[in-house]
Amino acid sequence: MPKMTGGQALAKSLYREGVRVIFGLPGVQLYHMMDGLYDEPGIRFINTRHEQATTYMADGYARAGGGIGTALVVPGPGLQNASAGIGTAYAASSPVLVVAGQIQKELIGVDRGMLHEINDQIDTIKPVTKWAHRIMDAAEVPEAVHEAFHQLQIGRPRPVEIEIPPETLEQVADVDLLEPGIYERPAADSARIREAAQMISQASNPLIFVGGGAVSSDATEALVKVAEFLQAPVITTAEGKGAISDRHYLSIGSVRFRSDVMAAQMEEHDIVLAVGTRLASPDMLKQKVIQIDIDEEEIGRNYSDTYGLVGDAGRTLDEIHKIISATSSPRDSRREEIESLRAQIDDSSPTVEPQNSLTQALRNAIPDDGIVISGMTQIGYYSRNNFPVYEPRTYLTSSYYGNLGYAYPTALGAKVAQPDKAVVAISGDGGFLFNSQELSTAVKHEINAVVVVFNDNAYGNVLRDQETRFDGRSIGAELHNPDFVKLAEAYGARGVRAEGADALETAVKEALKIEAPSLIEVPVGMMPSPFG
Repeated sequence: MPKMTGGQALAKSLYREGVRVIFGLPGVQLYHMMDGLYDEPGIRFINTRHEQATTYMADGYARAGGGIGTALVVPGPGLQNASAGIGTAYAASSPVLVVAGQIQKELIGVDRGMLHEINDQIDTIKPVTKWAHRIMDAAEVPEAVHEAFHQLQIGRPRPVEIEIPPETLEQVADVDLLEPGIYERPAADSARIREAAQMISQASNPLIFVGGGAVSSDATEALVKVAEFLQAPVITTAEGKGAISDRHYLSIGSVRFRSDVMAAQMEEHDIVLAVGTRLASPDMLKQKVIQIDIDEEEIGRNYSDTYGLVGDAGRTLDEIHKIISATSSPRDSRREEIESLRAQIDDSSPTVEPQNSLTQALRNAIPDDGIVISGMTQIGYYSRNNFPVYEPRTYLTSSYYGNLGYAYPTALGAKVAQPDKAVVAISGDGGFLFNSQELSTAVKHEINAVVVVFNDNAYGNVLRDQETRFDGRSIGAELHNPDFVKLAEAYGARGVRAEGADALETAVKEALKIEAPSLIEVPVGMMPSPFG
């Protein structure tokens, strides 16, 4: 066995497991890890300006299809700063590896007040991780990394954390490097699939309800085959957008906001096939649900009348298709009927301005395969129902975490994963300033993503709600902003201002042609509620 430091063993183990990019912020406890990375040229290290951005970027990298997203942070405040991104990855079921430092190993738990010390650091991060582990000996590094990747690639994808004290990174030991594992996400139990297929075949009017699990399992092809065979309309959650193209006649849109037409339509279906969704808002459901989910704990959690299929969404749908196509004939086309239904749903959904015009401008400007990160802002909210999506992994949200500040760094991670695709972050002024310093990261590392900042000089949703609900009174919602164009230029990025929808469309198209990070400021006033 070769001798090497713990830092070298960690870098080499990460490379063997497929890591090619690390988003990180180095510090004193990580010096020997950084030295290990210096000797591992196959890993690109992207240094950020804040730890929060490390995990957001890793999350964006993973969800855009780059593979496991990896973040590196110092202990204590570094890990705590990164926890917002870890929590977002947890909510969005995203495979993110967090490598954190620790204090000196003999002082862990002593509460002496060492630099960056947190008592029970690993316990603070467990609620937003699938698995967490502390490495205390350099020889243990390969096995721990191997187990981390095992956890990342089996079952439901969620973040994992490993942490390592500085002495362990410095320690020289005989290290047995391991080969990467081969991981499979199996289909559900075959007997249960057969029973589910029989129930679906006997249903006269099935509906397919799709969440983010269908996207993360790359289930699009299988989903479309089942939907077309059954001539079943498909609705999605915001996280499921793109699992079926919104151009497909069987797609009837998203259920982010309640539609009376869609609610009435739901009652007409005698069975619902739920694919990779927690069914967090089951109010419109009245019928039997066949629920496919890789996470057994989600089966029936939010809706009791459920027949569960625990397994990978894509593989399970493939098996269902094999059975129903072998035992019955494809159903007659319902194209005209379902296209009419989609038109009714669209017509019944409130059109809110200026959100609608601005959303359409973005859609017109961004290519079909362009990646949009929908921030927690007025246009982001509105886009959940009104921004058509045509390909999987091209519409990213913060899921139920709903945090300001995630959109821009997530977009940078997505752009690193997909450098040849257009990547656009939709942000408000308040949210953008959480992580505006990452313009520096974008310029330094030539990450040519575009951020559109809708500037109302306020936490707009809060300000409107306060004034509406409290007789015009408001507090704490108005902001003093910089000149966003000059801010971008100060970092060396391109900054432009676009007034109105037409100017926005033109500005986005131009920004996507330029090999440089771009910021587009769109001045707006107080907007009406995007929820109708």
